Amino acid sequence: LIMEPGVATSMLSCPTVPLSNGLQIPILGLGTSHQGGYSHEAVVYALRDCGVRHVDTAKRYDCEERLASAVAESGVPRRDLWLTSKLWPGDYGHSSARQACRASCDRLGVEYLDLYLMHWPDAMVPGRSSREVRAETWRALEQLYDEGRCRAIGVSNFLIHHLEELKDDCGVVPHVNQVEYHPFQQPDDLMSYCRQEGIVFEGYCPLAKGQALSHPVVLGLADKYGRTPAQVCIRWSIQNGVVTIPKSTKPIRIMENCQVFGFSLMDEDMHSIKTLHSDRKIIHLTFPLWRA
Repeated sequence: LIMEPGVATSMLSCPTVPLSNGLQIPILGLGTSHQGGYSHEAVVYALRDCGVRHVDTAKRYDCEERLASAVAESGVPRRDLWLTSKLWPGDYGHSSARQACRASCDRLGVEYLDLYLMHWPDAMVPGRSSREVRAETWRALEQLYDEGRCRAIGVSNFLIHHLEELKDDCGVVPHVNQVEYHPFQQPDDLMSYCRQEGIVFEGYCPLAKGQALSHPVVLGLADKYGRTPAQVCIRWSIQNGVVTIPKSTKPIRIMENCQVFGFSLMDEDMHSIKTLHSDRKIIHLTFPLWRA
């Protein structure tokens, strides 16, 4: 594992991507999740020792209160952090969405969120269309945005037709769309649409839950550049202009994932990874969970 000198300094100067409202989101962040995807020690280490300033969470992950504790222990001022959380479909609807946002802020110990996302497009509300519920919910997020409770608002796992409907039904175009993105899952049409509409494309699961790390193409590039397979995958993602949020509960892996600004992949190597697309999805959510 290559250890670059001054890694914290390099992360503090992490490149940013402009949102349509003028805010700048760090292109690399730390993801969290449920099912063993949270570690207090790792988050403190990421913030304090690796210079990470962008953290992504959600109500569904059930770690917002623990994240607040880690942020406090890190000593990083709130103004220096980019905090994203997500609204679970069980809280869709106008009043419930507003209440859920306030509750997330309370659990995180903050007055505002830098980014608040609708977690999934399917609302699963009996007797009502998902489109109708999405529009009602999005209007609540627009209010939260106008009030300053959320500095930016967006969506997650939305496809082009979902975004088109939202554009027709509401006023504010989402600032961000966060979707699965890795060498095996490259939704080029969705990426092109988002960029055309001024929606920042954000990718989760950049290592394909580790499945990309053993692919011969990735291994070959890791050897060529003297980097790890994870660093190659993350570098490829951010070099494509994608806001990228790898997850890990291991401090050494978090350090590794942050060390991706000291090298660049050549055009032919970027293309080699592009050819790995097979429309393989790693994240599968069953419908009963969507009601949770």
